[in-house]
Amino acid sequence: MHQEIQSEVVIIGSGPAGYSAAFRCADLGLETVLIEHQERLGGVCLNVGCIPSKSLLHIAKIIKDASELSESGVFFNKPIIDIKKINNWKEKIIKKLTTGLSNMGEKRKVRIVQGKALFNTDHSVLVKNKKNDFTIFFKHAIIATGSKPIKIPSLPNEDNRIWNSTDALSLKSIPNRFLIIGGGIIGLEMATIYSALGSKVDIVDRFNAFLPSVDKDITDIYIKSIKKRFKLLLNTHVKSVEKSKDNDLIVKIAEENSDENVCCYDNILVAIGRSPNVDFLGLEKIGLKLNESGFIEINQQLKTNISHIYAIGDVTGFPMLAHKAVQQAHIAAEVISGKKHYFEPKVIPSVAYTDPEIAWVGLSEKEAENNDIDYEVSLFPWSASGRAHASNCTLGMTKLIFNKNTNKIIGGSIIGTNASELISEIGLAIEMGSDAEDISLTIHPHPTLSESISLASEVFQGTITDLLNLKKSLLN
Repeated sequence: MHQEIQSEVVIIGSGPAGYSAAFRCADLGLETVLIEHQERLGGVCLNVGCIPSKSLLHIAKIIKDASELSESGVFFNKPIIDIKKINNWKEKIIKKLTTGLSNMGEKRKVRIVQGKALFNTDHSVLVKNKKNDFTIFFKHAIIATGSKPIKIPSLPNEDNRIWNSTDALSLKSIPNRFLIIGGGIIGLEMATIYSALGSKVDIVDRFNAFLPSVDKDITDIYIKSIKKRFKLLLNTHVKSVEKSKDNDLIVKIAEENSDENVCCYDNILVAIGRSPNVDFLGLEKIGLKLNESGFIEINQQLKTNISHIYAIGDVTGFPMLAHKAVQQAHIAAEVISGKKHYFEPKVIPSVAYTDPEIAWVGLSEKEAENNDIDYEVSLFPWSASGRAHASNCTLGMTKLIFNKNTNKIIGGSIIGTNASELISEIGLAIEMGSDAEDISLTIHPHPTLSESISLASEVFQGTITDLLNLKKSLLN
């Protein structure tokens, strides 16, 4: 059956970008249709990405923390892993959140249409599902179709033992020997999960550094922390993957300027990045422009070259982050409603939810150098934190970067427990143009990990008492 729908705004995709845009449009009084080709709202992030990964990372951390408590005099038996129960628990979390989204959409009177969208014209889309097809006419459209995992064409991708991130998070099995190709955030998080669950994990990355946006002094701490849990092989790439007579995956791995190694694995995860989900939309039909990397070109109001069609989230390029997408969604909805708003954040924080966590925001040292900024680094090692000692997480550090001419904070990074919960203070300080004195004179509770931020500022100020004050002679 064919139906026609008239709407002020149509949003394609219901991930964090799409549902946030739909709900904000509805709150602003705009008649809104939300198109989603999956059965549930929430996109990759909620269903097969951010939320399930954090659920499994929580389990991984509990397992690791419990094993380390023996040093404090508390002993646990070796954990029993029940995959079925874990998946049921994970699914329960996802269902609760997706149901919440559906309820919020219903209460806001957002019309939800299931199916894949294809642009007919620059003012209409065709949507088909198993039962019906719809032509939806709109005044404004927002594209929020997200991204998909990149494959390596030379691998036998038809083999179901070669996984992408969605496969890995479905937790169908726990491989004895697990190879991860790609040392980015996804690869590192999956290594954290599967090594805790009992897999022997190797990560290979063809570059000489992982997390290239993060300063080396931070990543060096991470490498030290994971040595006993899994291997991270840099300057290394996979040359071939074949099946043995015993049906193992035989992988030839080559390190730069070195001989090949042949290893056997039960499963391989390809985590080399993601690409925009735009192929099925028919954008070429309406003349909507993509950049050289295949992402949709936008301006600061999230408008494409067709001014009444907007794009938000992963389809607009890096960084591919849900929190960036949500902010873009709000701006796009507000622009459609007539507000003169712009997407122009000073900084966007990033987090690797590994163990220990790594979080960073603003400029790194390398970026400050490339921008010819006269900067100074201020460090507070967690080995000097009472809370870190009490919580068994002394292998951490808080790092702040200040402009030496203005004393303003321009960047920061944290490695350690709950770094993801601490990084926002640094982001806020940068957004507000705070200087070192603003941060150091803000009284933080003690003993906490958050006070490491004010203490790092005190190091820069030369007022620190929790460490030796190396600036004392300069300030006298």
